Amino acid sequence: MNSIRYVHTNIIARDWRKLARFYREVFACEPVPPERDIRGEWLSRGTGVAGARIRGQHLRLPGYGENGPTLEIFSYDRMEARPEAAANRLGLGHLAFEAGDCRELRKRVLAAGGADLGELVTHEIPGVGMLTFIYMTDPEGNILEIQSHD
Repeated sequence: MNSIRYVHTNIIARDWRKLARFYREVFACEPVPPERDIRGEWLSRGTGVAGARIRGQHLRLPGYGENGPTLEIFSYDRMEARPEAAANRLGLGHLAFEAGDCRELRKRVLAAGGADLGELVTHEIPGVGMLTFIYMTDPEGNILEIQSHD
């Protein structure tokens, strides 16, 4: 069997530049050049989107070094609407980031245009320890979990 390696998570953004800036500034993600401007019949066939054109960039996630996974933040020329953010919506649920100080990172998310989805709570998980976490959204409504463990 071939080896398997996790590569990236894709977020489709209304404004890929603005959303990429949010993840760079709040979560210290690093750009991975080059910026993408992709189109062609091959892309339409592969994505199943007629006339597809994608623009955006990859951002290296913090804590994994030069070869770690990325967030791929793209915008299509034509995009479909989506429902409001909900933690129990089917499909991809959230992106989780661990922080030394959840309260401080929450403030940074809010200052950069994100929003609270839930409230900051601390709860002891037997056999694991104290968990502090909150569900939030980025400026485009993608759900984030900010967490710390004691």
